[in-house]
Amino acid sequence: MTTLVLALAAGALVGLALGALGAGGGLLTVPALVGLGVPPVAAGTAALVVVAVTAATALARHARQGLVRWRTGLLFTAAGVPTALAGGALADRLPDAVLTGAFALIAAAAAPRMLLPGPAPATGDAVQPPRSPRMRSLASGAGLGATTGVLGVGGGFLAVPALTAAVGLRIREAAGTSLLVITLNSLAALAVRAGPADGLDPAVLTPFAGAAVLGAWDGGRLAAKVSGAVLRRVFAGVLLAAAALMAVETVALAITS
Repeated sequence: MTTLVLALAAGALVGLALGALGAGGGLLTVPALVGLGVPPVAAGTAALVVVAVTAATALARHARQGLVRWRTGLLFTAAGVPTALAGGALADRLPDAVLTGAFALIAAAAAPRMLLPGPAPATGDAVQPPRSPRMRSLASGAGLGATTGVLGVGGGFLAVPALTAAVGLRIREAAGTSLLVITLNSLAALAVRAGPADGLDPAVLTPFAGAAVLGAWDGGRLAAKVSGAVLRRVFAGVLLAAAALMAVETVALAITS
């Protein structure tokens, strides 16, 4: 019963993050599942399932509001799918301590970025695209795909700033378009990671994913009522806690190995 309650609570938080910010789902899912006793590699695979389903749900809501730039998202994803496939194949060959350590570093680095104001106002004007936006977009997409494949995170915390800086999208459009990128990258990585040996527990994964989907709908409504600055501060704190959890897990794995 305790595991079920924790899975529901953690899943709801993941959904809120994706629905409200278009980011943060995988960064919260992996440490939450590890905390529920799922091995790191299996947690990465399960996170891809949760993030793909939840991001697709949130994507539908953003698309109805006209906040998804489909052509831009597909171009961005085209660069990321090959590296997501390669990263997914590599993940099974990496020691657990390497995965948890890398995850702790990325989560700790992402937390301060959540506190920074977006490059465009929430209601605001388009960002001036930099020179060579196509090359920046391809490079960002490839890096995002690799991160998704290896660590099982959707990469919205990287996709949103990349889509604003490299492509010049408004921040709300970037958040919506990032959900398309997250969904497709997660499915690509999942294609090479999923298998009978992953040890995924449906008793944990099913309620977690269900709560995340419901949370994604609430996150969209929450974003309209609460200021972006408040949301970013809350999720930055959660990311720091996740980084600390994974750092402790890394030390424990290093000691026992």
